[in-house]
Amino acid sequence: MSTHASSHQYFISRPIYSYPDFNVENEHCTGVDRTFRDRLSESYRCSGRTALRLIKSIFPVTDWLFRYPVREWLLSDIISGVSTGLVSSLQGLAYALLVSVSPVYGLYSAFFPIIPYFIFGTSRHVSVGPFPVTCLMVGSVVMTLTPDDDFLVPLNISGVNETTVDVEAREAQRIVIACSMTVLIGLIQVIMGLLQVGFLVRYLSDPLVGGFTTAAALHVFISQLKTILSVPTSSHSGLFSIAYTLGDVLRNIKQTNTADLLAGLMTIAVVMTVKEFNAKFQHKIPVSIPIELIVTVVATGISYAVDLESRYGASTVRSIPRGFASPSLPDQGVFWKTLEPGFSTAVVGYAVAVSVAKVYAAKNDYAINGNQELIAFGISNVFSGCFSSFVASTALSRTAVQASTGGKTQVAGVISATVVMVVILALGQLLEPLQKSVLAGVVIANLRGMFLQVLDVLVLWRQNRADCLIWIATCLASVVLGLDVGLLTGLAFEICTVVFRTQFPTCSTLGSIPHTDIYRNVKGYKNIVEVAGVKIFKCNSPIYFANIDYFKEQLKKAVGFDAVQVFKKRNKALKKIQKLMKKEKLKTSKNGVVSAVSLCQENKGFEGEGDVVRVGPGERADLHLDWASKLPVPVNVPRVQIHSLVLDFSAVSFLDVVAVKALRLVVKEFVRLNVRVFIAGCDDEMVKNMESLSFFDEAVTKDLLFLSVHDAVLFIRRGEADGSLQNPALRSNSKETPPFPGEEDLTETNDSQQSIWL
Repeated sequence: MSTHASSHQYFISRPIYSYPDFNVENEHCTGVDRTFRDRLSESYRCSGRTALRLIKSIFPVTDWLFRYPVREWLLSDIISGVSTGLVSSLQGLAYALLVSVSPVYGLYSAFFPIIPYFIFGTSRHVSVGPFPVTCLMVGSVVMTLTPDDDFLVPLNISGVNETTVDVEAREAQRIVIACSMTVLIGLIQVIMGLLQVGFLVRYLSDPLVGGFTTAAALHVFISQLKTILSVPTSSHSGLFSIAYTLGDVLRNIKQTNTADLLAGLMTIAVVMTVKEFNAKFQHKIPVSIPIELIVTVVATGISYAVDLESRYGASTVRSIPRGFASPSLPDQGVFWKTLEPGFSTAVVGYAVAVSVAKVYAAKNDYAINGNQELIAFGISNVFSGCFSSFVASTALSRTAVQASTGGKTQVAGVISATVVMVVILALGQLLEPLQKSVLAGVVIANLRGMFLQVLDVLVLWRQNRADCLIWIATCLASVVLGLDVGLLTGLAFEICTVVFRTQFPTCSTLGSIPHTDIYRNVKGYKNIVEVAGVKIFKCNSPIYFANIDYFKEQLKKAVGFDAVQVFKKRNKALKKIQKLMKKEKLKTSKNGVVSAVSLCQENKGFEGEGDVVRVGPGERADLHLDWASKLPVPVNVPRVQIHSLVLDFSAVSFLDVVAVKALRLVVKEFVRLNVRVFIAGCDDEMVKNMESLSFFDEAVTKDLLFLSVHDAVLFIRRGEADGSLQNPALRSNSKETPPFPGEEDLTETNDSQQSIWL
């Protein structure tokens, strides 16, 4: 190879390679397929190193805890843990409203999941605890299974029989359902982790997650309106639940409590303003302002001093019991009732947690194990569900606090759990005067980032409209149908777009950039020419049962004719010519040169012998037919303008059984028209796939494979130049597919060199 720096050109001289020739010359190594027994024995080979690796994979804490640099990291983790613990406590209280349970259970949910994740988790920075979307998904199930009508008790006042809701029984049943569903979610996640199916979360693309979380934010916002306004509403779930809830709020809006409304609106305004300040000046201030904590403390003090509950009827937290609830087993009867939404919640919680974990793992240069994360969150949910807690995941805002305040490892998580424990054991009762509207305001203020995802729609529309439609469809489905059904609908729509894009792939005709080995779409460049007599066709997709018909249609458009119809028309013309010759109304020429091969070897009375066609017993006549000129019979035979077809499979990743059968038939259809077919650009895995599907046989061999389009084109040109080109697609001497004239064995193609100027 010689390089010309002034003109930026290089010259390559190498043989023209077909796939078999290349493998022979370069001694292709065939891999040995290991049996399942070999793989199993290798994976579970017993040794000290294997045992240690297994322990570290099951308990990732052992991989870093014994190497923990106490002097360098402990102080940072303590500061981070205290800050995160205060935020977790307040978010736990607030997110308990989404689950429709007492706020104290939010504190439990901010404490119990952290310990199991510390042992089994692989992320060092995520803050484990409640996440608003998953809390709402659990809350919608809780509200569906515990309607107020199921807890009506008779009430006799002054001789008038009335009914009222047994609030204590309802609250007790709601926490049983929330905890049982949490255990079910944990079991689903553990099973998925053990089955190593963490990769399934990859089907939740960013547009799908963006549309879903935006819809979830709208559900959260509507659900908290009733708390901000302090108006009564009925419980709704499923189809149009968001509209029904909003309708209840509007119908009862005259019952709004002014004190709760003002407290909620002020909380939203203050929290959003300070959070924006924190984000804008995050590099200039050492620690973000803990605005949720400040607002909560101030609001609690005002409520206690003014006595808002008794004087203005404000709705407050009222009771936060000191200490922990006794552990209890889940209600197994709830499992079957919550299986479908439980699976959706498990997937969403895991997807959100892993997405956040990957962001911080990339920033801090370490890796996480997706399947181990499934197991870690699953164990955390099973454990916490048995201690009166609801579903745990992670929240980006809480994780951002843990990371931005200097958190290095999950030691910060343990410190934050300690802070939550202090609140549960000692400080919880101080928050009893806190208005629920303040907690609802904290929830709504933290939805700002989710609502801002709406701006992604315009960006996606410019970048990729299919992804934009996925975002819109998922969002609308989740708003209208509910979160669990909406997620499944969005996932189904996403898969349909993928299928649609592969079912109708981009196909193009390629041309050559003069004096190079570069081939591009002929419609995309002016300085490009098609190779004379050669059609180069490229498909940018796997070829399988769903798109093989589309592939064949696009191939027909590219070559300009239907091979089957041309074959039938030629046979029809030859039959009429036979009749005319029998009646001696048509005579053959004398030069004995046939410009097109006879295609009637499959018809009765015809038998192919090179260029000669037998007409009746004992008679012999040479036919001289030029299919490109006017025929002596009134049959319109489509013209075939090419002598070679090159299929560029460089972008084809796999074939299936249906595609292989159809492609083999396509090759033979072109071959019997004397159009040579070549396939270029297949890698070794693709060829192995073709072999396993029995694409090659005695008629269609590997000789039609070439390393590149340019190799195939040069092979065709060389054959045109020396007249020695055979059709490598045919190796059979059967009567069905006899060899065409001139198909003698070729000499080794590696004797020819290709020269390329770039």
